[in-house]
Amino acid sequence: MINKIFKKLFKYFHFSPKNIFIHIFLIFMCLLSIIPLLWLLSTALKGRSENIFAYPPVFLPQDFTLDNFKEVLKLVPIIKYVINSFIVAFFTVVLNVVLSALAAYPLARMNFKGKKIAFFAILSTIMVPFQTIMLPVYIITLKLHLVDSYSDTMGYLGLILPFAVNAFGIFLMRQAFMTISREVEESAVVDGCNSFQIFSLILLPMVKPTIALLAIFTFIGSWGEFLWPSIVLTNDNLFTLPVGINNLSGAFSADYRLVAAGSIISIVPILIFFIALQKYFIQGSQDGAVKG
Repeated sequence: MINKIFKKLFKYFHFSPKNIFIHIFLIFMCLLSIIPLLWLLSTALKGRSENIFAYPPVFLPQDFTLDNFKEVLKLVPIIKYVINSFIVAFFTVVLNVVLSALAAYPLARMNFKGKKIAFFAILSTIMVPFQTIMLPVYIITLKLHLVDSYSDTMGYLGLILPFAVNAFGIFLMRQAFMTISREVEESAVVDGCNSFQIFSLILLPMVKPTIALLAIFTFIGSWGEFLWPSIVLTNDNLFTLPVGINNLSGAFSADYRLVAAGSIISIVPILIFFIALQKYFIQGSQDGAVKG
């Protein structure tokens, strides 16, 4: 009877005796990676009477409460921070998708002198961390008056434009374009389409999964960015969510229940965005890995 149950489970989950240990290892790693998030949620749900630094640690809240979330909403204008983060993330995603696709199209579908040199030069910038170029980017931002001291619009632009395009997005879109058969493009030329029509009406709809994948990565990166906004922004009204939540911790003390509650609130939009586009996620990552 037990053997039949195990056989049905193996068949349902596509397990086999040969790879069961691999699946056990992967399940263990998944649980290990999600523990910090669960601990954060546990801390946010613990009441004042409960010691969050108790040893041995208590995972399940004994004094369950939602007051920490209510207090966060009272202490900081978190709705305003969410709106600011959405504005910055939305335009960063749009610019990344548009500019990366425009840059990737000639690198994937056209032949011109210096094509490989241009591609590898762009690709090499992935190895340069943002912290290395942060000072010159900050100086350029100041000289172009893209800071919030001039206007709210300039403040938003100062957050968006430095991340409007990156080498990873260009590489991802190039790989996706290269998976499309040349015959499709040749048929469009025969029908009288020009290069822009081929790009916008034929190729872009065929790489929607990769566009969704790039949008997810860009949204997550922009939404969680803390270092650059904390340097550029001085106006509280333009604070993004990570910078605003940082105000919950003081210079010498912090209520970690409130910090955890604010962090959980900041994670929710990312989860919603990912769930909305998850059907494209795997397909998009496969499209970007077919050709080199």
